[in-house]
Amino acid sequence: MYIWFYSVLVIALTTCQPEQQHTGHQTFNTVIDTASVITGAERVAVYQPMLKGKRVALVVNQTSMVKDIHLVDSLLKLGIDIKVVFAPEHGFRGKADAGEKVSDFRDSGTGLPIISLYGKKKKPSAEELADIDIVVFDIQDVGVRFYTYISTLHYIMEACAEGNKPLIVLDRPNPNGYYVDGPVLDTAFTSFIGMHAVPVVYGMTIGEYAKMINGEGWLPSKAKCNLTVIENKNYNHNTYYELPVKPSPNLPNIRSVLLYPSICFLKEQH
Repeated sequence: MYIWFYSVLVIALTTCQPEQQHTGHQTFNTVIDTASVITGAERVAVYQPMLKGKRVALVVNQTSMVKDIHLVDSLLKLGIDIKVVFAPEHGFRGKADAGEKVSDFRDSGTGLPIISLYGKKKKPSAEELADIDIVVFDIQDVGVRFYTYISTLHYIMEACAEGNKPLIVLDRPNPNGYYVDGPVLDTAFTSFIGMHAVPVVYGMTIGEYAKMINGEGWLPSKAKCNLTVIENKNYNHNTYYELPVKPSPNLPNIRSVLLYPSICFLKEQH
């Protein structure tokens, strides 16, 4: 068992080279300077008018950056009325380990309430959204089915559909977005680490995934969320994208992100 595990690990580590990636039909070179890619969050002029005069809820974590400033700080400087922040697994600051309980708290810098959506509570309540006019989701995903940020996205869309609240998703590149691979989930085994019948690596940005949730009727009773996606610019699925902020504690660099779809299956073996 251990010999098999370490053999696979060594092969993966020695064959996964971030300098050059293969998509199965073509090769593309590393984009070392990602400044040419404009994320949805950076397209402030597009979504700021949608938030002006509105009571806003954010779904964010440490990856929610607008260049070198966090989205919360960016919107507050623009005079946007943020009422509450919801945080996914690993917490608002992204420091909690996988599976670690994350509690609600009030941010000392802004005074905003931070409500955890990981643990027993995975969806905002109707009461928490009652005084909200619009919700903004901005979290960096890695394009793997068992990475729980897409599950949080699903529950946010569900809550928005139930409460008739519009949702804006600020799209971000998918570092594993250049291929699709792995078995499709058997929905008999649906859980928070696999909610939809998609492959392990699904090759979509989180904004595209949100559109698929709506389009495939995956919300309860096939409800539709009032969804707006602010798309990336200067990005396509052949773009090799280095994440500027680590998305979670155990994915600290691009090598770990590229290995994650396969290595995660082995983590319980040692």
